Amino acid sequence: MSATLTQIAQQLKDAGKKVQLIYAFNGSGKTRLSREFKELISPKAEGAEAQASELAEKKVLYYSAFTEDLFYWDNDLGQDAEPKLIIQPNSFTRWVLGEQGQDRNITATFQRYTSEKLTPHFSADFSSVSFSFERGNNQQEPHIKISKGEESNFIWSVFNALLEQVIAELNIAEVANRSTDAFDNLKYVFVDDPVSSLDENHLIELAVNLAGLIKFSQSTDLKFIITTHSPLFYNVLFNELNNKACYMLERLEDGSFTLTDVRADLNLTHPADLNLTRGWVPAL
Repeated sequence: MSATLTQIAQQLKDAGKKVQLIYAFNGSGKTRLSREFKELISPKAEGAEAQASELAEKKVLYYSAFTEDLFYWDNDLGQDAEPKLIIQPNSFTRWVLGEQGQDRNITATFQRYTSEKLTPHFSADFSSVSFSFERGNNQQEPHIKISKGEESNFIWSVFNALLEQVIAELNIAEVANRSTDAFDNLKYVFVDDPVSSLDENHLIELAVNLAGLIKFSQSTDLKFIITTHSPLFYNVLFNELNNKACYMLERLEDGSFTLTDVRADLNLTHPADLNLTRGWVPAL
């Protein structure tokens, strides 16, 4: 039965599952669904409420293409300046970098996904980051522009640092014993396709690490929704996570959408039934 994205967002909310995993082709509405879900759970405030709203007020934390838009390159080609990645401040970047000083953890995660020789250098106020590459002869190549895949890895590493803190704090059942109340209102983590521009090895590693974080989460109040266009990413998560709900999101010709339980209503014995790319491994 077809529905609007708002109705599908409500369906995900009503399901009450710890983990919901969604496969969809690119252009099917994954990112728009993340926005609809955010608006459903935590409507955008206006006026004084909007200015007062910070991390402690958030009920849903989400990673999507909009998260990646917080980071953009300042190449300054006219002045022939050194390229740097600008970090547009918002509640979660201010918390992770400014308040918690997670730059070392971010660097460690980033180098695990890329290379220990590729090093980010944050500005003193965390408004930008530049990158250098250490060569085998102890020579440093400073101020390089990293690849799109490396950039995606870096942005995910920032989000990953926040997610680790969120889960660790909410695992403390007694609210009074937590080191911060910044996450007490948080109910959902919505991760939309964090694998753009990643090769298969790094994609698998990210999926395994994300699944590990989710399994580490002991809070019954914190729930996870993950969407992806990657059959490989989907299947790694499927095999790593237990007690999850699995769906396929499709956009119909009339502009409406369907969210189908793939285990109940679709025959995954034959990959062609889903018209997926070669390499899809049925998750039975």
